[in-house]
Amino acid sequence: MKSSRLMQVLLLLQARGRMTADELASELEVSPRTIYRDIESLGAAGIPVYADRGPTGGYQLVDGYRTRLTGLTTGEAQSLFLAGLPGPAEELGLKEFAAAAQLKLLAALPTELRTRAEQIRRRFHLDTPTWFRGDEPAEHLATIADAVWEQRRVRMTYQRWGNQTVEREVDPYGLVLKAGTWYFVGSGRTYRVSRVLSLDALPDTFERPADFDLAAFWAEWSEQFEARMYGERITVRMTRAGLDKTQYLLSGHQARVIRDAAPEPGEEFGFPTESTRHAIADLLKFGADVEVLAPDEVRHELVETVKAMQDLYNGAKLRAWFR
Repeated sequence: MKSSRLMQVLLLLQARGRMTADELASELEVSPRTIYRDIESLGAAGIPVYADRGPTGGYQLVDGYRTRLTGLTTGEAQSLFLAGLPGPAEELGLKEFAAAAQLKLLAALPTELRTRAEQIRRRFHLDTPTWFRGDEPAEHLATIADAVWEQRRVRMTYQRWGNQTVEREVDPYGLVLKAGTWYFVGSGRTYRVSRVLSLDALPDTFERPADFDLAAFWAEWSEQFEARMYGERITVRMTRAGLDKTQYLLSGHQARVIRDAAPEPGEEFGFPTESTRHAIADLLKFGADVEVLAPDEVRHELVETVKAMQDLYNGAKLRAWFR
């Protein structure tokens, strides 16, 4: 275990340059004291690692030193091929590069690892879009990706909800692929790539915030977005069958909210929804396994909808249609 961690410390210093003991400890999930001992062990083994003192100091390798400890384990080789995303790579304009990289990796692997990597590629496939929908068109994705890499500001015409268009200049920090839909984070806001109507990369560059963490930003933004989207509550009670069906009939966020509330059959709880209109559509999925207690307007709308359906299937409206 220690030898594996020592190699990780070495590779981190090689990849990132100067790092403090606290940064290394956080990355490897150990204590700073453990890092101090690891640095001493690396030095005793002849690795040219040295420390800079002071508030801006840290550990780093002597300039020009490159380790040859880059051999892959079986699990690491498998994970590289399992992580391949041919669809997104093609959308980003990297399909040929990704294929070439995989071929080079295969050629460099020992026979045993090459066989295991080929098995992974043949037996596992990652399909990112959700069911019953394809990928959204992302006409400007490649241009945005280039701007992200080059830290170049972009000017775009963007279609907001309700078909309102706005002109924006944005510093693109990163791209996110969520269930087949591309988003990009720019200047602290999130944009859906399919809603970009026109886009130009500007000659101006920008400095990406050194402390910006794309994964952490996206996790926090997603949680806040879902909480805002399903901000309304309708008081209902459900049968056991209804509660069991929430994970299949509702969005993941709605199902989690209900699961966290942990209602018993027949017990009142707050049903999360976007609006009355969305609530009617969701509640009708449960049939008689849900009863709305409040507000009265939702109860009335459900009753009127069920009456209209009853009239339809009793034939009254059907006869009117064919007159």
